[in-house]
This record gives sequence, structure tokens and C-alpha cells, in this order.
Amino acid sequence: VLEQAAISIRELLSKAVAKHKLTNEQALAIIDRIHFSNTLQEVKADLCIEAIIEKPAPKIELFNQLAAQNDDNCILASNTSSLSITILAQSIPFPKRVAGLHFFNPATLMKLVEVVKGNQTSNEVTDALTNFIRKTGKTPVTCIDSPGFIVNRVARPYYIEALRLVEEGLATIEQVDAVMEQAGFKLGPFKLMDLIGNDINYAVSESVYEQMNKPERLKPSFIQKEKVDKKELGRKTGKGYYDYE
Repeated sequence: VLEQAAISIRELLSKAVAKHKLTNEQALAIIDRIHFSNTLQEVKADLCIEAIIEKPAPKIELFNQLAAQNDDNCILASNTSSLSITILAQSIPFPKRVAGLHFFNPATLMKLVEVVKGNQTSNEVTDALTNFIRKTGKTPVTCIDSPGFIVNRVARPYYIEALRLVEEGLATIEQVDAVMEQAGFKLGPFKLMDLIGNDINYAVSESVYEQMNKPERLKPSFIQKEKVDKKELGRKTGKGYYDYE
């Protein structure tokens, strides 16, 4: 995994150099600042950002491990798409230092980042994260902890209604995408789900549905589950709603 991560980073930097967004010297300097490790005990920092599986228990366990080996000035940030920051912070020794830092896929291109404030997150922490994101050249948006935050709350109907149309035989996947793209959206809902990853999209759909007390209008589609069960996760597996192989 670490080897693949290193290869991916070098490929991204090479593309940036080829497009004259970076010089070769700048790209090499970036690589030199990255330290790869397969030992969690080595992680000591002012800011730790987790981006592991979209389930509360593993994230809470990881945060507790990081909290134990860092002092209480360390900020623990989660890249979760929809999970409650307040719940993730409950068992952490310093919950005021826990916040959400939600990047959008692909993070190398997308400028928007949600800075999520849990019930106990301090203003000092949200201010620090907002400034950090600005320094990276991205656009921070501060939001209150709620199911799906801003973007994934607003986006649920875009995906769910598209899936309903296909479920009910009222339109094909290609028709839905074509119509929405003609309406001005950069990607239709099915192409966007394939880009994000159908496993991630389904996990977020389930999370928002559960947290909002299971309203019928937000019920995940069986089509989403089928894609995950078949491991047709989109671009990253070569097949999703479309074939990329």
C-alpha cells in the first residue's frame, strides 16, 4: 500500500511538472518532505488527518491511539464524508481538538474542503484548520456537525432520485447522466458515483439515512448495494455503472 501511495504521488507530481504547474525542483522538494511509515507509533504531529474506512469504530480506535502518543495540542481531524464528529470525539481525551476536515474526490483537483465543528470542537481548532486549508490553496467552508454536513446532505437527492428513476424503469443510466449534464452539471449522478467510488457513496447514503431516522426519501437504493456486493466500485476497479477497462 505504501509503495503504491508513493508511486501515485510521484505520478501526480510528474503530471504537474508536465503541465508547468510545478518545476522539477519543486516536485523533488515535495517528495523529500514526505515520510512514509507502516508504524503508527511514528506518527507525532501538530495535525493528524485520518482517511480510513467510513465506519465509526475504527476511526475512534485510531484517534485514541494517536491521542495517546501526541500531546493535547495535536489536532485530530477526520476526512469522514458523513459521520458525526461529535460522536467520534466523545471518547478522545481532548475532544475540543477533534474536528472534521472533509476533502472531495479527487482531492488533488477539488478546491472545496468542509471544516466540520463538533459540539466540543474549539473555535481555536476550526480557525487553525481554516487557515491551514487556505494555505494549501483550497477553499474552506466551516459547517456545524450534522448528517452529511453540507455537500453530502444536499447531494443525496441528486443520487437517490437518479437511482429511483432507473429502478422504476423510467430512464436509463445514460439518459439520466446526459440530461443532467445538459442541464449544466459537470458530471451526471452515475458518472459522479463512479468517480467517488460506489462503496463510499453507498456508505455515505447509509450513514445519512440512519442518522436522520430512516426517512423513505433518503433510503439507499438496492442498485447501490448490488454494485458494492459485485465489487463494481467505479473507476478504481475498472467497472461501475460504466465500464472503464
